[in-house]
Amino acid sequence: MTCGKNPSPFLLLLCLLHRSEESCPSVCLCISDSASCSSSGLTKLPLLLPSFSVTLDLSHNHLSWLGPGSFYRMPRLENLRMAHNQIGSLSHGVFHNASGLRHLDLSSNKLHVVEQHYFQGLWRLEELLLFNNKIAQVEPGTMRGLSSLKKVYFSLNQITHFPFFSIQDHTHPFLAMLDLSSNRMSRLPWEDVKALPGLVQRGLYLHNNSLICDCSMYSVFWHWDLRGYDSIRDFTDEHTCSVTGDPRASIRFLRHNRFFRNCTVEEAVSEPVTVLLSSVLVPERETVRLDCQTSLNSTDLSFTWLSPSKGYITQANANDTLISLFPNGTLEIQEARVNDSGLYVCTAVDIKQSLNATREVNVTVLLPAAESFNTGYTTLLGCVVTLVLILMYLYLTPCRCSCCKQPKPPVIPIATYDPSTLTSVFCPSTRDQCKIPTDRHVAFIEPMTNEEGIEWTPVS
Repeated sequence: MTCGKNPSPFLLLLCLLHRSEESCPSVCLCISDSASCSSSGLTKLPLLLPSFSVTLDLSHNHLSWLGPGSFYRMPRLENLRMAHNQIGSLSHGVFHNASGLRHLDLSSNKLHVVEQHYFQGLWRLEELLLFNNKIAQVEPGTMRGLSSLKKVYFSLNQITHFPFFSIQDHTHPFLAMLDLSSNRMSRLPWEDVKALPGLVQRGLYLHNNSLICDCSMYSVFWHWDLRGYDSIRDFTDEHTCSVTGDPRASIRFLRHNRFFRNCTVEEAVSEPVTVLLSSVLVPERETVRLDCQTSLNSTDLSFTWLSPSKGYITQANANDTLISLFPNGTLEIQEARVNDSGLYVCTAVDIKQSLNATREVNVTVLLPAAESFNTGYTTLLGCVVTLVLILMYLYLTPCRCSCCKQPKPPVIPIATYDPSTLTSVFCPSTRDQCKIPTDRHVAFIEPMTNEEGIEWTPVS
């Protein structure tokens, strides 16, 4: 089928369908921009992979090696899944012309060494899955150039050493998860670990390793546990260390810390002069110092603090007698007040190398304990007094005792009348004819009231 320079829409559609049929291998299923060749028994890559695919699934096959330019004809590829194969190595330039990759899954393979050339050119890669391999070594330059990386999974391998020093703020500004759990690391370069960016430390998983118990190791984990990192909180029982070097004689050091009683980690953290934590509680009117320790190791740095109440603070404008900025970047707050609470952000700038790094410290100024107790006591006392007064008003009203005399009701004057003296309109004018005999008794007569409102009672 040939398509001219100006084909009709129907002919263009046929051409696109024909090209899709030609570029989709028979063992794969191609739908829209996705191609699935999973569980197809492949021992090597198909010769013609669909060039239009954004997602390619090659998992659950028998691939053992990837040659140079394996995905050269797939410039739109973003998601590549090759889990559950037999891949033992990657050749140079295997991802040439596939720099758009964002998700790469090489888990459950047979990689032994992760060489530094494996992922060259993948500057857009965000997620790298290498768990459940046979990896025993990760070369220092492996993650070089992966500036968009967010998550890396190295768990369930045989790694004994890892190049922590290669991860810095300016090289991996978005890295938020580094999973090194379930490996064989016994001793770590703790100074390099503590120099990792704060975002990486928060997402660093080191549980289920063969760490040897010592104070430097415990100090790092104690700080992370105090800050509430999920990597520590979610796997508290899986963090173990060996006292004698024998993995069988291990203790859960985050649960049972009696072995580390002689370590000075707690005293160093609770020292009021210099604060090393990202969250600080300070009593009111006390002096606190906030350090600006970052991953920049240069001695020629300039520091700027952003405070919630004072704005930007530099050495040039730090004229306040209660706030001082030292040359090493430490910010001192004297006689801290409640309005000094908030998030403090320090920015360290290396002008020569055009690098910068930040450190955040959340400060909370607490009122004195005695003042808060007095306020609560006063409130409680006021409630009790109010309740007593209400009860007195309800149950101790005046003159409810038996000694009080009730006033007598007013006496209403009662008058008598003689029916014979009254005249009726129905009586004739003659007085004698209208007389009523006086020797008769009248019973059940209702009281009668005259015009003046006086009640009259008949008398028998």
